[in-house]
Amino acid sequence: MPPTPAVPSLPCLLPLPCTGSADTGFTVSVASEGLLPFAVARSYWIYDTPSQVQRGHHAHHTLQQLLIAVSGRLDITLETPAGEQQHFVLDRPDLGLYLPGLYWRTVRFQAQSVLLCLVSEPYSEASYIRNYAAFRALAATGQSTGVPI
Repeated sequence: MPPTPAVPSLPCLLPLPCTGSADTGFTVSVASEGLLPFAVARSYWIYDTPSQVQRGHHAHHTLQQLLIAVSGRLDITLETPAGEQQHFVLDRPDLGLYLPGLYWRTVRFQAQSVLLCLVSEPYSEASYIRNYAAFRALAATGQSTGVPI
């Protein structure tokens, strides 16, 4: 029996299972079991975002996500709870970026990009931290209250 893959606890790029060929096309399938450290409770996608528009500007208390550029290119900047910057590029539909809670993010879209988000919780405004100063304060304590900010 193959070893169980380690589940991530920090942001990281995850290769996604892909089948097919250049002759027939490719299929990517994502199942929570074995790949993600969360069950997918919701999915949504963002498209027709004008080129170079930057979105995000928030963090989540506990919500986890897998971000996938199903088309185009996304430049993602994260700020860790320790205040460090991390940069990721998503430009392949067979690669996802895992994000745990309490990471501030910004996403810059290139033309014709489509961002698919698989998330661990149903939508709730209370899951968001939209105020940067409040994010830094929560990150400094290492705790998240789950209270909308």
